[in-house]
Formats: sequence, C-alpha cells, structure tokens
Amino acid sequence: MTHPSIHLTICAKTDLGRTRDHNEDTFLVADLTRKVTEFKAEAEIAVGERGVLFMVADGMGGAAAGEVASAMARDVIFSHVTETWLRTVEPTGDAFMSTLRGAVELANDRIHAHAREHPEVRGMGTTATVAGVLGNRLYVAQVGDSRAYMVRDGEAVQLTKDQSLMQRLIDAGELTEEEAEHSERRNIILQALGPDARIRVDVTYQDLSRGDTLVICSDGLSGQVKREEIGTLTKTAEGIEALCDSLIELANERGGPDNITVVVARFAGLGLPEPANAGMVGYQTYPLPDNATPVEPPPAVRMESPLAGILDDDEPDEVVVRRSGSPATIGVVAAGILALLGLAFWLLTRR
Repeated sequence: MTHPSIHLTICAKTDLGRTRDHNEDTFLVADLTRKVTEFKAEAEIAVGERGVLFMVADGMGGAAAGEVASAMARDVIFSHVTETWLRTVEPTGDAFMSTLRGAVELANDRIHAHAREHPEVRGMGTTATVAGVLGNRLYVAQVGDSRAYMVRDGEAVQLTKDQSLMQRLIDAGELTEEEAEHSERRNIILQALGPDARIRVDVTYQDLSRGDTLVICSDGLSGQVKREEIGTLTKTAEGIEALCDSLIELANERGGPDNITVVVARFAGLGLPEPANAGMVGYQTYPLPDNATPVEPPPAVRMESPLAGILDDDEPDEVVVRRSGSPATIGVVAAGILALLGLAFWLLTRR
C-alpha cells in the first residue's frame, strides 16, 4: 500500500558571530531511512519509514571544552539513534520518542564521564534540542535553552521551553517575558548535558501541516531575534537558504555576541493536512507510556527564599551559569545559588 508523500526542504548553517574567536555550536541533519547526513545547502528529503533527525547543540566551557561537548552530543545521539531505532521492529511514535530521550540521556552520561576523566575540560556542557520527524508528527527532546519554533501562516510559535531561571520565573508569574529579556540573569540555565550526572529530558511533540516551517536555533539567534521577526522573515524570505542567511545576518547586525546556529525545515506533501485542518501549535508534553525507559527525577536545589517554591523537585542539583559575552561557563552550585539569591532580593525590593 502506497502512503501519501511527506517531504521537506532543509537548510542548516552555523556562524561564528561577531565577538567569539571559535565556534562551540554544532548541528545535525540526518535522513534515518537512507542513512544520509551530508546535504547541499538547500536540499529536499522525502520522509521515509524511519524518519528524519535534526539537532542543534550549543557548547559551553573554557578553551575548546564547549566544542568537545557539543560534538560529543551530536555523535553520541546520532550513533545511538541509528543503532537502536533502526533495529526497532515496529517504528511507532512511542518507540521513536523513547529512543530520542534515551539518546540524550546517553550523551549526558558520556560527556559527564569524559569531563571527570579529563580535568582540563571539567565543567564543560552543552545544550541539545533534538527533533525527529516520523510520519506527520514532530518529536522533540530538549535540554537547555536552544529553541525550536514552528512557523504556520507567518506566525512563529515556540515549541520548546527554556530550562532557564528566567523561564521558571515567567511560569511562576514573577516576571514578564519583556522583563526577562532585559534581565542581567537571562543567561542562567538550569540544565545542560555534562555538568550533572542526571538530567531531566523535556519530551514534546507537534502535529505537522502542509507549509509549516520548523526553525531550530542556538541562543546566539534567539537572544537577538524576536519570535515575531522569525515569523516575518519566514514569510518574506525567498527560499529556505535565504531564510537561514537572513536570520544569521540579523543576529550579527545586533552585535552577534555569540555563535549562531540555525536549522530550517519546510514541510510539504499530500501526507500532511492543510493548516486549517491541523491541530494547535505550541508546547505539548509527549505522554510516554509507563513501560517506556524510566527517568528518575534528580534532586532539587533547596533554598529558603521566595524562589524556593519556583524551583521544583525535577531540576538537577547543579545550576549551570552562562556568563554573557564570555566563553566561560560555571557549572557549580554555589555560583547558581548566589545568582538566585540576588534575584530573590531584587524581586522583594521591587514589590
């Protein structure tokens, strides 16, 4: 039986930015059915039985440690997905999502072990936004603050939630999005691959429609280009490669303070519904079944402050602090707690 086709046009690019002397970002695009990872700047992929995989990773750490962490994440995740997923007898959505989550967890294990064995890169880490397309659905496994957006009918919607202090305060109603964008602590993230032995992988999904455009990026882009601007550029750009170039150019025009990486995929084919017949767009937790590989929630950061109820029990016990404008990243509890206490004081004094 022949199924209606689903295909996508993809482009992936990374840029040094205007202030960094080396690039700690990396990306991956892989056709899992045909086992292909090398594509021209703007390529078309037919979504086969085993799907398509995308990833953006933003490495953190002094010297070359961030580059090592992001490259390890890419290689471990791709290797695990191809070795595990391609041997799966029934390629179901639950099996695919479990495979993606397991791959991210394994990457964390490998990076953490490498840092323990090599003191010169201790504390290194990386974000990871891993997205897979299987049939007419997008599956996302997320750690850190790299982002995935879906643009439908010219409107960009963020599919992921940053695992960051600012996002936690927004969710708690302590800050508005505008206040968070201007906060001096906007670069504090609560999770990354590597610094902690245990992580919580955020697993989400999105049903696709014809004409949807997926944008996955590091914070070198999302920190400089607003969501609404991503939607506008997606609507006006002449092609996927032009969209990648325009997004990177705009981030650089605004200072380019970090490495900039973007993966763009535009979906088409009769196997997808028209937007009017598609479901909602937005952050949606994927309901993995009880028999999926369990994830033991890591311990919480315990604090006696107004923020104690905001940090819940499924965050790791080590807070990653990314310092804006510097390649150094501190992955120690003390630095994170001091920053949180300072913000708590600020919140109390503004009321």
